[in-house]
Amino acid sequence: MLVEFFAPWCGHCKALAPHYEEAATELKKKNIKLAKVDCVDQAELCQAHGVQGYPTLKVFRNGTPTDYSGPRKADGIISYMVKQSLPAVTQVNADSLDEFKSADKIVAVAFLPTATDAPAPEFSRAAEKHREDYLFGLSVDPEAAEAAGVTPPAIVLYRAFDDAETTYPYPAASASSEDLSEWIAGLSIPLMDEVNADNYMVYAQSGKPLAYLFIDPTAEGKDELVSSIREIAGEHRGAVNFVYIDAVKFGDHAKALNLAEPKWPAFVIQDIEKQLKYPLSQADDFSADSVKAHAQKFAKGELSPELKSQPVPTEQDEPVYTVVSKSFEDVVYDDEKDVFMEFYAAWCGHCKRLAPIWQQLAEKFEDAPSLIVGKMDAPENDLPPSVPFRVSGFPTLKFKPAGGRAWVDYEGDRSLESLIAFVEEHAVKPLKGSKQNTSTEETHIHEEL
Repeated sequence: MLVEFFAPWCGHCKALAPHYEEAATELKKKNIKLAKVDCVDQAELCQAHGVQGYPTLKVFRNGTPTDYSGPRKADGIISYMVKQSLPAVTQVNADSLDEFKSADKIVAVAFLPTATDAPAPEFSRAAEKHREDYLFGLSVDPEAAEAAGVTPPAIVLYRAFDDAETTYPYPAASASSEDLSEWIAGLSIPLMDEVNADNYMVYAQSGKPLAYLFIDPTAEGKDELVSSIREIAGEHRGAVNFVYIDAVKFGDHAKALNLAEPKWPAFVIQDIEKQLKYPLSQADDFSADSVKAHAQKFAKGELSPELKSQPVPTEQDEPVYTVVSKSFEDVVYDDEKDVFMEFYAAWCGHCKRLAPIWQQLAEKFEDAPSLIVGKMDAPENDLPPSVPFRVSGFPTLKFKPAGGRAWVDYEGDRSLESLIAFVEEHAVKPLKGSKQNTSTEETHIHEEL
């Protein structure tokens, strides 16, 4: 059973309501129940289940709750709960095969002589690992194998998109759970689909570069354009994932990918692992041919990433040195300097609380010419490709000793004393001229924070 804990005044709850109702209606046909609890009327019940925000969804199995981690649109809720209601591997025969293989977007069925023949144990391990992602079935019915057009042992993947049926292309009996997981994952992403909040993580977790076609959903010829780019996607299958996206709704995401103008259609490839962006120039006329050429250059390694950067400050008159993308290499990789960097975001509350302490740290070492205490607005400045890390949380504090390109993560508390001790431990150059004492005011600020 899926239970929604909600509050009547909650905007997110109101947005979920029609999807939850639709899912409840459809899942009722499969004897899967959905329920909801009003936490205003049932405050003690909600508190007993650890509800801290709305809506909170929990799956109850035999009275034991687990957090719901699936999508929040009707079809996603239905798919998730169908998987939850079934064992990791469902027994399938000739009578149930047609219904089972169309029960979800991705369904894997192993056809074996007996339930213990290879690769049954490995297939079961893969099923346990991915039970929330895909449906898994096993059939020892010869008529089912005949209907599927395979000779056991064989594994067939059924999809609700692209090629509907794909047979495991290697000897099935020797397949490991890792082999099966990798094979299914490689086929689990459509050749080209619309990306949104519900499915973005599928692409992000694939580790492959993501090519975006930004389109105005109201524009004429939208479907024809998507079809033409889909053909290009086929040339890069397995290497780059292609998607199209609502440019009006996700205009801010376009800006984050270094598409400077709200001019649609537009195309950009993002290296997700390295957080690098390769936008197609918006100065030229957009065409499928220009997209094709851009994608081919990316595949050959002939494109340079476009780095977002704030202007280089004309003056550095503050103790904390402001670094931007355009100045990063020259400032941070100066072999004569130890560099302690804060990567922050303007909207980050933790960064705002750290700011006065970071200022005091810079003032402490203001007279040490070989040390830079710097900061960079990470959302507004891309890291160069040569940097061996990406920033995923704020604030991120990293130290680069002089004379090298290796980085040391700061993982201590954010007190001034701890930061000073860290600098003194890792600095390669002498810290001559640093101020020896902190003021009472500094200590007071630290205690408050």
